[in-house]
Amino acid sequence: MLRRAIAVLMCFGILAPAVATAQAPAAQAKAPATQPKAAPAADRWEAEIAKFEAADKTTPPPKDAVLFVGSSSIRLWDLKKSFPDVAAINRGFGGSQMSDAARHARRLINVYKPRLIVLYEGDNDLQSKRTPEQVAADFDTLLKTVRADLPTTPMLVIGCKPSPSRWTLIEQQRATNRLLAERCTKDGHAQLLDWEKSLLGTDGQPRPELFRPDRLHLNEDGYKIWNDLLKPHLAAK
Repeated sequence: MLRRAIAVLMCFGILAPAVATAQAPAAQAKAPATQPKAAPAADRWEAEIAKFEAADKTTPPPKDAVLFVGSSSIRLWDLKKSFPDVAAINRGFGGSQMSDAARHARRLINVYKPRLIVLYEGDNDLQSKRTPEQVAADFDTLLKTVRADLPTTPMLVIGCKPSPSRWTLIEQQRATNRLLAERCTKDGHAQLLDWEKSLLGTDGQPRPELFRPDRLHLNEDGYKIWNDLLKPHLAAK
C-alpha cells in the first residue's frame, strides 16, 4: 500500500522537488570547485637572455663598460672591430622591440652598471603595426626601470634608421624619433642620435650600397658611418 501511495504522489509531481533536491548535492559534488588556470605564455626571449647570463658567469663582463642593447642593428654590430679601445658589452637580441627591452631591462641593462648605455629599438615595433606613441610609452617604461638603479647613467638612443625595405614607414619612424627625443630631453641624462641623413643619398632615398642584401640591416660600410658618428660620444668622461 505504501509503495502504491508513493507512486501516485510522484505521478502528480508532489515528490519531484524532494527527489531533485536529494540528487543536487551528488551532481554538485562531481563538478570541480574551480577551473584550472591556463599556463602563462612563455617569454620568447627567456632562452636568449639566459644564455647571456650563462656567458657572464663563464666570462665576467668588463666593469664600467659601454653597454649596447637592442635589436638586430645592435646584435650585428662588430664592437671589437669598430671600437677596439672601448670596453663594450653587446646585448643585442635580434627581432626585439622596445617593449622587450623594457620588460627585461634589469637583466639586460641594470645588472651591468655600465658607464654608458647605447640603445636601438623601435624599428621592429613599427613594422609590427605598433604606433609611435606606443613605442614612446614602452620607452617610458624602460627609462623608469633603468633610472631606478642607474639614475644618472648617460643613455644614447639611436633613432630609427631609414632602410630600403622599410622606406614606407619613414614618416612613422620620424614621428617616433621626435617622441623619443622629447623624452630624452626631459630625462636630462639621455640623448637621441638622429642619423637619418647619414644613410640617405642626394635623391633623399636610402643608399642601397650601405645595406645587406636583405635591404634592412647595415653592411660594413653602413656601420663605418655609424662608428664615426658614435665615436665622439664614447670617450670616457
